[in-house]
Amino acid sequence: MISVNKTLAVAAGLLLLLSCNRNENVMHLTGQVKGLKKGKIYLQKVKDSTLVTLDSLVVDGNSNFDFTTEIEDPEIFYLSVNRHNSINQDTSLMFFGEKGDITINTSWDYFSAEARIEGSETQKKLEEYEKMMSRFREKNLELVAEQLRVGNDSVKRDSLAQLAGKNMTRSYLYTLNFALGNKDSYVAPYVALADAANARLKYLDTINNSLTPEIAASKYGKALDEYVRQIRELEKTDTTGTK
Repeated sequence: MISVNKTLAVAAGLLLLLSCNRNENVMHLTGQVKGLKKGKIYLQKVKDSTLVTLDSLVVDGNSNFDFTTEIEDPEIFYLSVNRHNSINQDTSLMFFGEKGDITINTSWDYFSAEARIEGSETQKKLEEYEKMMSRFREKNLELVAEQLRVGNDSVKRDSLAQLAGKNMTRSYLYTLNFALGNKDSYVAPYVALADAANARLKYLDTINNSLTPEIAASKYGKALDEYVRQIRELEKTDTTGTK
């Protein structure tokens, strides 16, 4: 006859195993929005082309947050806030979430600028990419501002337009090379779709075929593969003139 203690031990072991199985596909997000005294914090993501709220909490003095959500593969999430009677427009922070514990600490006054995200290796890779891409975006803004300053000087405007085109081309090349150089990262198919969707099919196809099996089977890996298939079919239609 099995003793009561042994039965309890087996039951406890089964509960622990079930608990581990439940938690292995979970992201646990915690942190603080310093300076947020009253308002609301949201955890969101895009689902079927729509931004949906996964969880939220009301802030009334305590600006700490604690969210838990199921997740299969690393993907983009948004931490968003609103505060009553505020004109602050910096209220949404994009980050790459993944399984496990992730911490985001930031402030209300500089919500995205001061954000410190820890616990996501995929987020670190995205930040590496975004650091360079921000330089291309800043350069583009400078060129647009300069075009406005030169007024009706068509020669200068054309010259600046050419520089803007070259800057755009360099940003495309950087995205493509980054994706190819990080074929084992979930960031690769994401940036290809987000920032190089208008690139030539052969480049997107090369990235798609270079992805490791794990990345190719992920959410953004599948999305890139489907996108490449659609573009290929469209090009076939344009060539043959048939559906």
